[in-house]
Amino acid sequence: MADQEIQHWHVTKPYVDLHCALGEGPYFEKATNTLRFVDIKKKQVHTVSLSEGPDSLRTVQLDVPVTVTANIQGRAPQDQILVGLKYGIAVLDRKTGKYEYLTKFAEQDNARLRSNDGAADPHGRFWLGTMTDFGLGDFEPEGSLFRFDHGKSVASTRDRLTIPNSVGWSPDAKTMYFTHSTARQVFAFDYDPVTGGLSNERLFYQHHGTGEPDGFRVDVEGNIWHAVYGEGKVLKISKEGKLVGEVNLPTRNITCPEFVGTELLITCADDDEGEGESKRFGGALWRVDVGVEGLGHYEFKLA
Repeated sequence: MADQEIQHWHVTKPYVDLHCALGEGPYFEKATNTLRFVDIKKKQVHTVSLSEGPDSLRTVQLDVPVTVTANIQGRAPQDQILVGLKYGIAVLDRKTGKYEYLTKFAEQDNARLRSNDGAADPHGRFWLGTMTDFGLGDFEPEGSLFRFDHGKSVASTRDRLTIPNSVGWSPDAKTMYFTHSTARQVFAFDYDPVTGGLSNERLFYQHHGTGEPDGFRVDVEGNIWHAVYGEGKVLKISKEGKLVGEVNLPTRNITCPEFVGTELLITCADDDEGEGESKRFGGALWRVDVGVEGLGHYEFKLA
């Protein structure tokens, strides 16, 4: 596709001008018309009412890094949600701020590692990656992609990863996508709708820019909307793996989009080494209408 045929959107002002150190994991909570998202470095879960607007921002402070969230089948999300924490998955009581681990990555806690991004699959299991924690020097290829089966068991599905990132599914749930940020690659797998097993791994998209693909969401037409950390963009990638559009933002470190109707709500990280608007708006929450709806999230099943 020629560049002139690529769709472009330009966002200039943040929706919520807060300063996350590492804003991530935006999740539309349809039952309450709220958006929740995390700040991994500050160990916080933020919630903003989309009915009331930016002044409704509320924050739950934890004592460990919190990296991603999901709804739990049969539980009201305003009361309890699933969270990815440093050592595994846990249930968070949003009113008290207390959490309880369901399953950890390993019997022995590894202080070098923390969780990163993930998602619940069509079978209600949770996929979650691990990577080198902050403050330990360069990120090393010591991470893995894990699958948690209803909070009862955990299995490593891929190892020697540096920054495993988003996981998502096609509209027909027959394809699973997974991003390895440091390799700038998005992989596709055949996803078995009966067993949830994976096969036929292939490279779906190779990014050639200076930034790294971070978090993504899939729309109802099968396009992937992929944040690029370091480039100030969210890319629209067709179901054939071709670049067909991009959302441009004034700050560089874009981390993840989330659909609310036809709008994208977009998180980002700070840019203390940047200049001008990139530094000024680093860590804000953004909002833009892209004219297509996204797929809803699957819920995590405890049993």
